[in-house]
Amino acid sequence: MTVDHFLLPPEHRLLRDTVRTVAEAEIAPHAARADESGEFPRASLDALVRNRLHAVHLPEPVGGEGADALASCLVVEEVARACATTSLVPAVNKVATLPLLLAGSEEQRKRYLPPVATDGALFSYALSEPDAGSDTSALRTRAVRDGDHYVLNGAKRWITHAGIATYYTVLAVTDPDRGMDGISAFVVEASDPGVVIGRRERKMGLRSSPTCEVLFEDCRIPCDRLIGAPGTGMRTALRALGHSRVAIAAQAVGIAQGALDHARRSVTQRVQFGRPIGDFQGIRFMLADMAMQLEAARQLTYAAAARSDHDSADLACFSSAAKCYASDTAMSVTTDAVQLLGGDGYTRDHPVERMMRDAKVTQIYEGTNQIQRLVLAKHVLS
Repeated sequence: MTVDHFLLPPEHRLLRDTVRTVAEAEIAPHAARADESGEFPRASLDALVRNRLHAVHLPEPVGGEGADALASCLVVEEVARACATTSLVPAVNKVATLPLLLAGSEEQRKRYLPPVATDGALFSYALSEPDAGSDTSALRTRAVRDGDHYVLNGAKRWITHAGIATYYTVLAVTDPDRGMDGISAFVVEASDPGVVIGRRERKMGLRSSPTCEVLFEDCRIPCDRLIGAPGTGMRTALRALGHSRVAIAAQAVGIAQGALDHARRSVTQRVQFGRPIGDFQGIRFMLADMAMQLEAARQLTYAAAARSDHDSADLACFSSAAKCYASDTAMSVTTDAVQLLGGDGYTRDHPVERMMRDAKVTQIYEGTNQIQRLVLAKHVLS
């Protein structure tokens, strides 16, 4: 099955080919070493920034590329095909800046988005807490108004790019008596007094992407950092996740494609019983299933991207379906890729074991697949 995606418009095909060239030449060579050491691949980030691929979704007025959701997906997909860790740069920049694009003031957008678009500053997203993962209404981080400032106290967990990000979009409770309508969103700068980067997680996959606790200890920020009106933060966050979840589907598609590419090369080169193992029907059936699942996941992801561009009423359903199906596919395809390489697949001399570890998290973050199935079931039964 070809990966030319003949239905893509010419400008999207050109973008895909450009990103693929950059990823293969400037990102893939660092992937294994970064995974082994656990150090963030700065050279890969530099390659994205140099080629203006780190935040393509940002609009032109703030110095961005003004790319649509499909283009953003293509960037994430092609980078993830080479290095899933590096694909988090455009993906997380998108989810973290979407609240500003959806509900921020003009002054906030002018202040915080150009450094990301033009200078490569990273934006991080601080929603999850130790006791508030899938249950986002259980947030405990508080933001208390004090004159013309808010004072933040609390702890966030599982925060991607914590410690290397310049800015954080933070969800905090401003009115504990109003439940979801008492949660607000803020921009917090890494240099703000009271921002403390806590323990770094020791992860199975995406090992070179820092995921840490972020603590707020009497962190005092001006009131003009509030995104939108007080109490609208969770609604804005859920809208943002509906759009950004498509990027995680694209990441999963890219990981799966990278694994299939490597497995395909391996089975044409490895000889057993006097023949390349790709000649055996059992192997061919595995490859056929991998390719079918992958292309179905890709097309569902692109369909969700189209709905993101139009902010369609059924976006939440499609983004949940794309994220769920693509991540399950990535787990299945990478597991089969390890199997196809046999003993080699189980070693770090080949990238498929890394891809298998990376794929697992796509079933967990940005809403577990169990949560996505609840969203889809509600849609089916409505």
